Amino acid sequence: MKFFEYTDEKTLVQELKRPTYDHSKIEKIVQPILDKVKRGGDQAVRKFALEYDHVELDDLWVDQDMLIRAEDEVKIELKDAIKQAKKNITKFHKAQHQEPLEMEVMKGVNCARRSIPIQKVGLYIPGGTAPLFSTVLMLGVPAQLAGCKEIILATPTNKYGEVNPVVLYTANLLGIHKILKVGGAQAIAAMAYGTETATKVDKIFGPGNQYVTAAKQIVSRDTVAIDMPAGPSEVMVVADETTNPDFAAMDLLSQAEHGVDSQAILVSKSRKSILAIEASVNRLVEELPRKAIAKKALEASISVLVKSDDELVKTVNVYGPEHLIFNTEDADSYVDRVVNAGSVFIGPYTPESMGDYASGTNHTLPTNGWANAYSGVSLDSFMKKITYQKITKEGIKALGPVVEHMAEAEQLEAHKQAVTLRLQSLKK
Repeated sequence: MKFFEYTDEKTLVQELKRPTYDHSKIEKIVQPILDKVKRGGDQAVRKFALEYDHVELDDLWVDQDMLIRAEDEVKIELKDAIKQAKKNITKFHKAQHQEPLEMEVMKGVNCARRSIPIQKVGLYIPGGTAPLFSTVLMLGVPAQLAGCKEIILATPTNKYGEVNPVVLYTANLLGIHKILKVGGAQAIAAMAYGTETATKVDKIFGPGNQYVTAAKQIVSRDTVAIDMPAGPSEVMVVADETTNPDFAAMDLLSQAEHGVDSQAILVSKSRKSILAIEASVNRLVEELPRKAIAKKALEASISVLVKSDDELVKTVNVYGPEHLIFNTEDADSYVDRVVNAGSVFIGPYTPESMGDYASGTNHTLPTNGWANAYSGVSLDSFMKKITYQKITKEGIKALGPVVEHMAEAEQLEAHKQAVTLRLQSLKK
C-alpha cells in the first residue's frame, strides 16, 4: 500500500484518485455487441456466449428441472445460512415500505403520492471469478417485496453451459424462475432491448466488470433505466491504536480479493496503527487463495495519516467510499459527520462481510465517488413514485387566480386559459 500524509484537501483529492481505465476503448468493444444483439436477438446472444464465454448454448434459459435439481447440490449448512440471510434482508427491506401520502394542502386542493412497482426488472448476477449468489438475495428480495411483475435474472455459465447451483438455489428460493444463462454486455443488451425469448425490461440492476458497467451506462442513455453508475468495488477502514491490526487488515483484504481493480484505503491518526495494520496485511495476504488478485489491488491502495478528527472526516467525505468501516474506540462519534458513503460499518465487530451477506442492509452500493449523490439499492429502487392531485370547484376558485398570474408571467397563454375557462364556467 502507498503511504500518504494529509497536507491539504487539494493534494488529498489527487492522492485518493481511483484506478482508471480507458472508457472510450471499452465502449468501442461494447457498443458493437449491443448493436448486434439489438438486431440479431437470441442468435447474436448465442454467438457472443460462444465467442467470449467459450460455451455453446442450445437453450439460453435455465429449465425448471435444473432449478429443482440445484437444491440437492447445495450443502444444508449453506442453505440454512442463505435462509437466515434472506430473513434478515427481507425484514430490513420490508420495513422500508412507505404508506401512500394523502393531504389537503389548502381547501379544495388535494394532493397524494403513491409508490408503484417497476413492472419489469432485470437482475445481473456476476459469475466470473466468483459466482455472487448473495447478489441474488440483495436484488431479488426487494424486487419481490416491491411487487415487480416480471423479474429476469441473467448470469454467466461455466464452460459446460451450467449456472452455479447456489445461484440457482437462491433464485428458486425467492421464486425467480426466468434465468438467462448469459453474462457480459450481451446479457445487458438482451434485457435492455429484448429478444425473441427475453422480455425488454424497464430497469437493470446489479454489479459487473468494466464491460458490463459500460453496457449498462450506454443502454441507460436511451432505452432503459439502471440502478446507478458503478465502478470497481472499494473500502475505507478508519483505525486507531485500539484497533486489532488483523481485524483491519482482513477488512482491507476482503475488498482487495474482489478484483485487481478494487481499492482499499486505510485512514488513521496513528502512524503506529498504520504500520501494524500494513504488517498484518502483508502477512495475511499470503494465506489467501486469491492472493494474486489481492496483491494487485493493493498496488493501488493507500494508507492515509491524518492529524485530527477534522482531517479524518474530510478524508472520508472527499473519497466517499462504497464501504466505510469505523474500527476505532470512539466509532459512534464519527457517524453523524459522514455525508458521503454507500454503507457504514461501526465498531470492531462489524466487518464489511456482515453487510455483504446477511446483516440485512443491501450490498449493491454506489462506487467510484458516486456516494456523493447516489444511495445504495433499497426497496425504493424497485418502485416509482406517482403524484396525484384532485381539485374541487372551491379549490380552483381559491388557487386558480394564482396559476393565472404565474402562467401569464411566463407567457404561456394556454396554461392560463385552461384555468380561466374553468373559472368563467363557474360564474354562469
